Amino acid sequence: MLFQVGGQGARPTFFEMSAAQQLPASLRAALSYSLGVFALRRPLLHKVLDYEDEFFALLMAVLESHSLRTTDGSFSESLYGLRRRPVKVSVKRSSSGAESNDKAYDSVLRKRQKVLSVVFLVVLPYFKSKLQSIYNKEREARLQASLWGQGDVRFDEADLVSDQGETSQAQVEATTGEVSNMARIKKNFAALIGVCYPWIHATNEGLSFAYQLLYLLDGTAFYSPALHALGLHVCRATGQELMESSSRVSRIRNRELERLRGPPWLKTMQRVLLNCMYTSLDYAQTGLIAAVFFFKMMEWWYQSAEERMSAPTVYPPPPPPPLPKVAKDGLPLPPDRTLCPLCCQKRNNPSVLSASGFVFCYSCIFKSVSQHKRCPITLMPATVEQIRRLFHDL
Repeated sequence: MLFQVGGQGARPTFFEMSAAQQLPASLRAALSYSLGVFALRRPLLHKVLDYEDEFFALLMAVLESHSLRTTDGSFSESLYGLRRRPVKVSVKRSSSGAESNDKAYDSVLRKRQKVLSVVFLVVLPYFKSKLQSIYNKEREARLQASLWGQGDVRFDEADLVSDQGETSQAQVEATTGEVSNMARIKKNFAALIGVCYPWIHATNEGLSFAYQLLYLLDGTAFYSPALHALGLHVCRATGQELMESSSRVSRIRNRELERLRGPPWLKTMQRVLLNCMYTSLDYAQTGLIAAVFFFKMMEWWYQSAEERMSAPTVYPPPPPPPLPKVAKDGLPLPPDRTLCPLCCQKRNNPSVLSASGFVFCYSCIFKSVSQHKRCPITLMPATVEQIRRLFHDL
């Protein structure tokens, strides 16, 4: 386990594999968020959001195919400098001569392994997302049925039949029968998914957790059941492998450019299109990762702005009121603030008169207010209920 955390050797750490596995989900969330923002100004993009699963599956199919073709690794694995290698390495004899028995080990992925890798990376997650959406709809329908009863029609059969007002009665009955059959098939399929999908999901998550735990404890060389089924393990790419992959990509592209046929103007257009495609594929990885960080930052920025706008406004404390003025006919204030203005002695049981704010002895101010109904200094009207005891000496 310490070896896994340290990250030494050709075997990737658990954290590298986990980051590579979670990258497509983060990329999809960032793309969905960006398309949702752009759709506010361009309503045409709502059609893309309606087919979000298909759009993302097509994008990942292109990226995964290009990455497996050029680097022998998935899109997220190549970002972390990882490569896929077959567990059973094929052996090729060198062609230097019949007497030579030297063997060359070929660790490059075969075409079948690349195709199956795309299936496990793109096709299976797409079907899983579709099954998840069907299961969510079925669960909502069951909840509505439990709350409102079985009288609601789950599929809009009436809408399809009501539009046939001008057709004959036979056509209406035929259409109603076809719709009811399709509705019954959809209903049975959704019910089957509602029963089977939780078990399928739990089995998949349990196997994935078991493989990840064993990989963390150095109990297996496979991080996921998919890699075990394909017979592939993930390892770090060396500098020599990176150079060989770049040279192999150059040879493949040169070979494709040499195969162009047709008039000179057509070959020029094909060459320009291929160069544009190569450039976009080369920078697609960096551009998409930069887009993830950019839109995550924008999401955080706008979320922080919304929190600041929704947060309650905290106003600064108001300034203290001005000091009350001493009346001409009132008692003068003693030079020592610790003395009572009435008895000119040190205050005993100090109390404040809230009408003016001056502090006296409790007995002195109680007698004065009870007799004159006003403050002896400011001559402001006051009552005995406005006398408050001060406990600053406790």
